[in-house]
Amino acid sequence: MNEYENIEEIMAKAVKLADIAEQVGVSTVTVSKALSGQKGVSEEMREKIKNLAEELGYRSPSETKRQSAEKQYNIGVLIQEVYLDKYDSFYWKMYQEVNKRAVSRGCFTLLESISRESVLENQMPLLLQEKKVDGLIILGDMTKPYIEQIEKEGGVPVVCLDFYNDAVGLDTVISNSFYGTYALTNYLFSMGHKKIAYVGTVGMTNSITDRYLGYLKSMMEHGMDVPKDYVMDDRDTKTGRMDLEKYYKFPKDMPTAFVCNCDLAASYLIRKLENEGYRIPEDVSVVGFDNFLYPGLCDIGITTYEVDISEMARRAIHKIVRKIANENYTAGVFIVDGHVVFKDSVARI
Repeated sequence: MNEYENIEEIMAKAVKLADIAEQVGVSTVTVSKALSGQKGVSEEMREKIKNLAEELGYRSPSETKRQSAEKQYNIGVLIQEVYLDKYDSFYWKMYQEVNKRAVSRGCFTLLESISRESVLENQMPLLLQEKKVDGLIILGDMTKPYIEQIEKEGGVPVVCLDFYNDAVGLDTVISNSFYGTYALTNYLFSMGHKKIAYVGTVGMTNSITDRYLGYLKSMMEHGMDVPKDYVMDDRDTKTGRMDLEKYYKFPKDMPTAFVCNCDLAASYLIRKLENEGYRIPEDVSVVGFDNFLYPGLCDIGITTYEVDISEMARRAIHKIVRKIANENYTAGVFIVDGHVVFKDSVARI
């Protein structure tokens, strides 16, 4: 019998340790140790038990008691339409994680996508105009004036997810963009590369800029100058949309490697490189960021920095629920670490 085939039946009632133990084929004592972090359980088994417990929606007695005392809130999630483009589904995945974490806390999410024009014109989202939500998570970068207006006129607590803005000191959850790209660039140096370019429109978003700064730190530490044309734009500053024809202009002195601000940009770059006769990674190496790419966009696995989407979503929900419950609560910027994932797009020279 498949260990997961009775999930729906179990989820229909309160999940107990014995339910998990039966599915995995171990004792309830082993399950208890695994979930409480005690010794005596292999890491492989601990991970298996934790994954199944999360899948089944298991809650410890203390967590159940705490959650029963919490109120149910409606949490708005605001995102720009450009971040939900056909191929740029990283933010859709992040929203799904946010929704899952909200439900686990007994809350509900309402998603509103807003046009770039509405952001530039400072049009308040309908979720706030119609007072539909108790708190708001802004997913993906917005303009400083727009953030300020939402904070001033929205009337609800706000948390920024996957970007930060120093305009009003909002609570924020971000990935480690600076360190991640720093680590990727260091890896390229360890593979013998020195002529390394950066792909991303610096200043377009905080994350693109932070990733550029991580790249720049590595270049400086290795004593390498960065020619002006080694910083390549990838998207329009007004619309935020990537444009393979208008941007992605190669430097005169062709680099041996490129650091891209995200995997989608890396896939576009690889397409252009291959169209011009370059082989990846034999002739040119490429790294990305996020470890998330729409299937079919690239034939080669892109070495990248994986963002811990699940943990970022968990932290964002934790923050917004705390802020709704206590107006004086604030915790500043929380940085979630990820890790480099080695694939097939880098070669040693």
